[in-house]
Amino acid sequence: MAAPAIKPARSNTKSETFVDNKRTEDIRQQNIAAAQSVADAVRTSLGPKGMDKMIQTASGEVIITNDGATILNKMDVLQPAAKFLVQLSKSQDSVAGDGTTTVVVLAGALLKQCSLLLSHGIHPTVISDALHKTATHAVHVLTSMAVPLELTDRDSLVKSASTSLNSKVVSQYSTLLAPLAVDSVLSVVDPEKPDMVDLRDIKIVKKLGGTVDDTELIKGLVFDKKVSHSAGGPTRMENAKIGVIQFQISPPKTDIEQSIVVSDYTQMDRILKEERNYILGMIKKIKASGCNVLLIQKSILRDAVTDLSLHYLAKAKILVIKDVERDDIEFITKTLNCLPIANIEHFRAEKLGHADLVEEVSLGESKIVKITGIKDMGRTTTVLVRGSNQLVLDEAERSLHDALCVVRCLVSKRFLIAGGGAPEIELSRQLGAWAKSLQGMEGYCVKHFAEALEVIPYTLAENAGLNPIAIVTELRNKHAQGEINAGINVRKGQITNILEENVVQPLLVSTSAVSLATECVRMILKIDDIVTVR
Repeated sequence: MAAPAIKPARSNTKSETFVDNKRTEDIRQQNIAAAQSVADAVRTSLGPKGMDKMIQTASGEVIITNDGATILNKMDVLQPAAKFLVQLSKSQDSVAGDGTTTVVVLAGALLKQCSLLLSHGIHPTVISDALHKTATHAVHVLTSMAVPLELTDRDSLVKSASTSLNSKVVSQYSTLLAPLAVDSVLSVVDPEKPDMVDLRDIKIVKKLGGTVDDTELIKGLVFDKKVSHSAGGPTRMENAKIGVIQFQISPPKTDIEQSIVVSDYTQMDRILKEERNYILGMIKKIKASGCNVLLIQKSILRDAVTDLSLHYLAKAKILVIKDVERDDIEFITKTLNCLPIANIEHFRAEKLGHADLVEEVSLGESKIVKITGIKDMGRTTTVLVRGSNQLVLDEAERSLHDALCVVRCLVSKRFLIAGGGAPEIELSRQLGAWAKSLQGMEGYCVKHFAEALEVIPYTLAENAGLNPIAIVTELRNKHAQGEINAGINVRKGQITNILEENVVQPLLVSTSAVSLATECVRMILKIDDIVTVR
């Protein structure tokens, strides 16, 4: 008898379905390509021989700069991943103030290597984890290369500020601006908080006319406006007692918008008389306190001063500076060591600031007001920046801000490191050696990231018109022989000991550039889709 045929049991498991990963790969490659194009746009601006960009805004304003943060800030970037690089540059600007181009170029080079690793079939998470480990190790390597610094070593601080200024449009004025930046920062350091510097305590006043050579550091206050002397008031006051007021010396208005109809001349005379008495009463109280210089905050509700009040102030021999911006009040009161006065009833002698001299000074066709010899002056300082045209003036201000940020970095983290591509090539060499000790995919990824760091010396050489391949190869050999401070001297067009050439930068600039660039690249790598919500 034939055995009964056994029917095959039905499988309960579902059959495997094909998952199309092509869209995910396309999105990732699209993001990497967009971010790389942003990095390539600023790459030519890197280094002392980098090119400048001329930016024309929608309003017709023209800006000439090679500051990475300024270029990217003005660019109209639409692709979401490319916007990360704009924000990356802003982050570097707020953390270190310098290295804004370096961080974007570095991120672009890391993304290029990530694209290569992805094409070899390595998972983005593996690449991201390897990148995180690389960044942590890189910070340790950079710290071991750094040279400790004391704030009493003014020469080293000036050298570091000069290195920052050498890549700017106003590099020829670095011998003037670098010491000025160092003196400004050191003058506002609070002994109670020696690691903290608030750059809002350094006010930069721009004045058109003259050249950048005329830029000066002023121990006191400067106002980019002239004294209000339309009624014949004083323009110079010695032994000044200065009041900062936030109320108006003008007739009061009704709280709501309404019209008052005056039908009789006697009523009109009475209104004018009341106005005069009201203003006169205020000025008598001001004069009684001993005040002889008045700083009046700009008002949006009604006129801060009228012609009548200016006339009475001139009669009382009080020097008047009107239309002081609301944002400047805090800086002014901190400098003068006085209190702002919000009501005439609170106007008392103890709220006044004291200075040796307040005077109106002519600068070419325009005028400024200087307050010097301030008693018990707060920890603030003012820099008066001059320039022959608005473009130079704006770029001088940006360059000076970068130099101030560099000195601030050295105050908060007191270590110097060589410039000229030396730390990047040493980092690349040490990471390459470390990659050999790692196993599997991790070591392969680290090796590629080590290669990405060579983009900085390569770009420096390329922008200086040198042979980048020959220069980077020679630089590698020097570092392999133990010359960790060998870097590219773009002025001589050869490899030299860059520390001896006084090309130095704060450690914080290099470490934050590596940390922020890797963080940004990891974020872009983890994105596998773009969802548009309407």
